[in-house]
Amino acid sequence: MDFDKLETVMRRLALEAGELIMDIYNSADFEVRAKSDDSPVTAADETADAHISAGLAEAFPDILIVTEEQAGTHGKSSENFLIVDPLDGTKEFVQRRGDFTVNIAYVESGVPVRGVVYAPAKDRLFYTTASGETVEETAPFDWNVKGETVPVSVSRPDNSALMVVASKSHRDAATDAYIAKYDVADMKSAGSSLKLCLVATGEADIYPRLGRTMEWDTAAGQAVLMGAGGKTVRFDTHEPLVYGKPGYENPFFIAYAPGVDLKPA
Repeated sequence: MDFDKLETVMRRLALEAGELIMDIYNSADFEVRAKSDDSPVTAADETADAHISAGLAEAFPDILIVTEEQAGTHGKSSENFLIVDPLDGTKEFVQRRGDFTVNIAYVESGVPVRGVVYAPAKDRLFYTTASGETVEETAPFDWNVKGETVPVSVSRPDNSALMVVASKSHRDAATDAYIAKYDVADMKSAGSSLKLCLVATGEADIYPRLGRTMEWDTAAGQAVLMGAGGKTVRFDTHEPLVYGKPGYENPFFIAYAPGVDLKPA
């Protein structure tokens, strides 16, 4: 893989898709439909998916592309693939809460080694550079010219006063019971893959997810977190969370800054 080209293409496509999404987000009204699993989908999901997929296919014609909105591609398999969630946090989008993201990642031998996460309503753009380090670019953004960036790094956690981030739309009693095993100084809620990015930037120390997610929900965020020095592991065994699994479904997981004293499931 040409990582310089990958960085440029993923960043540009995420920004372009973000503009398409915001055009619909800022419209007077938009249709919300239910998919076969009862999750919501809008024209923003589908428009962004089509744009990103076409751009990736043109730039990397020999690489498998897996996207949330094109389930028909998921019968194929490959050790190395691009994976896309064009609009993570559709519920946040529908409720106009702003916590939604565009996600593109490249998986190599089961590991999301590069990724971009763009939150267009919040003007936050995170991505891994060609060399694998994570940066956050400062708005305003130009599709074709990289702006000012700052390196992103995880926190040095204090286990007597941890900062926890949890899901805004999927919080449950099991998650609260697990969080209660830690000494928590503060807890915040966020939607979509922004939670992984908040651990990457040091705004949170740990993010436990005891709920269903798919690989396209997490790959880009995990790449961003890894590039900032963080880790994502299975909730049950604390082994690394890997990609390319049958059906692309994740187990429960924990994303955290090294130094957090992980508690057993």
